[in-house]
Amino acid sequence: MLLNLRNACLDLGGPKILDNVVYQLEKNQRVALLGRNGCGKSTLLKVLAGNLQLDSGMRELGKEVTIDFLPQVVPDDIPATVYDLIAKSLKTNIHDNEGWDVRHRIDKVLSQFELSGDEKILSMSGGRQRRALLASVVVNEPDILLLDEPTNHLDVESVLWLENYLFARRGALLFVSHDREFISKLATRIIELDRGHLHQYDVRYTKYLQQREKREEEEQRHAALFDKKLAEEERWIRQGVQARRTRNEGRVRALKALRVERQARRDKQSVAQLHLDSGQQSGKVVAEAQNISFNYQDKTIVTDFSTTVLRGDKVGLIGPNGVGKTTLLKLLLGELKPASGKMKLGTKLEVAYLDQQRSEIDPEKSLIDNVSLGREFIEIEGQSQHIIGYLQRFLFDPQQARARAGLLSGGERARLLLARLFSQPANVLVLDEPTNDLDIESLELLESLLVAYQGTLFLVSHDRALLDNVVTSSFAFEGDGCVDEYVGGYSDYLKQRQPKQNVKESARKTRDKAVASASKKTKPAKLSYKDQRELEALPDDIAELESEQESLYSELANPELHIKAPNRVREAKQQLEDIDSKLNYAYARWEELEALKH
Repeated sequence: MLLNLRNACLDLGGPKILDNVVYQLEKNQRVALLGRNGCGKSTLLKVLAGNLQLDSGMRELGKEVTIDFLPQVVPDDIPATVYDLIAKSLKTNIHDNEGWDVRHRIDKVLSQFELSGDEKILSMSGGRQRRALLASVVVNEPDILLLDEPTNHLDVESVLWLENYLFARRGALLFVSHDREFISKLATRIIELDRGHLHQYDVRYTKYLQQREKREEEEQRHAALFDKKLAEEERWIRQGVQARRTRNEGRVRALKALRVERQARRDKQSVAQLHLDSGQQSGKVVAEAQNISFNYQDKTIVTDFSTTVLRGDKVGLIGPNGVGKTTLLKLLLGELKPASGKMKLGTKLEVAYLDQQRSEIDPEKSLIDNVSLGREFIEIEGQSQHIIGYLQRFLFDPQQARARAGLLSGGERARLLLARLFSQPANVLVLDEPTNDLDIESLELLESLLVAYQGTLFLVSHDRALLDNVVTSSFAFEGDGCVDEYVGGYSDYLKQRQPKQNVKESARKTRDKAVASASKKTKPAKLSYKDQRELEALPDDIAELESEQESLYSELANPELHIKAPNRVREAKQQLEDIDSKLNYAYARWEELEALKH
């Protein structure tokens, strides 16, 4: 036994957060804690970490079991540098007799997490702050690691790195996340906090979704039967004088018990009702870029990029934090002028923008003032609705609608920004990390809304499932200002990326070879019969090699392979090197023989 909760109860002034919860965390389990925004997931993590006391019940930590907790927000008393943060976490004076060992462990974790000890915490990006905080909790090598939204503000590459690190790590892991792909890859079991009760599923995420649906259907069926019985008994008790004289006192007592049970029942919170009005159609061409480039100070952001975005396209932007995704969006929307090349915008564009920093929300203003923009009524799809009713569709009650936005939780703030964004028609929608702080149900609702959206969408997200399910093409930053366009979402990008890079490399080598050959001014040779046969066979040979290559990449993408079969990983990597070599030769040979035909 590592960690137990027995009959845990906690009430923070509203509905009970924990209502007689029983839970046990075992060795080497990787558990995802799920639930709606505001249900108490972060609070439960604080209880498990020992940072918050229960009203009643017990929290039991195993003998000599160590535990560390990564909260969702950056602590107020955080040290100045990454080195100081990790050293503080070790709870050891680096000048005492263990100083050398401490410094060695700090240097090791800095290298492991690709961090510099001199970096200032408060000047780091949100993603690097999360990485530094994670380094500070794993340096102690705890038996139990508790993580609250560890992927927030991380780019896709960092999420993949974190996935692989946590998969290979020994010890128990319990984490809160809204990233469905992250949960699917890591969690071996699911626990769901719902209205004070903890439902436990000893399955992976996909099976959990099926079992949760069955549980909710059964709950709805039971509630409907209960309500029907209660209504029948209420009708019986309200019968005339004669019926009251002969009524059964036992039945009366049973009715009172039914009333108490119904009053105590906590109905499931309704789902936000999101509606998006794409307004009037834009022109057929939304944006057309011809060989545009842009530099910021001495850094190349975009170089020689061309594309045409048509009405109804849904474009994902893929790349590390800070690479220039927001800059490219501003170029495509005409907010920045390229240093070179031509940029042409379409007609009748109505653009709505959701930025990653949520800066459009004024924390000092009420929810009404933040969303209404001076309007008393909001018009959606030709129907007018009062601002209070409109906010209720986003799960804000009238009293909360008049409160300051600064009092909102992260998830509520995300919903408020969506309410503001969707309160006016837009035929071009720009979403920069829209999933941060949204619970999975709201995220899935947003996803279905974006799939049905008739306008043009630009989506920046680290949520791989969202990219795969929504976008029709992707702009991927490949380094040194190079941006390539791929068909489909993130998974499609991964499949297409390596062959495309191979083609580019082989083309470069062929060009270099052609230039060198031309400089010798030799007379071009003719294509022999043998060369002709070789040229005809090359397309099939290349297709076969690319198919083998794709299969190997898919195999290596499975994190379990790296843990369970390291020898197979080495073998597959060697096979990939051999195939790359053969493909490079085949590409170059194909272009060489094609050149001889002319």
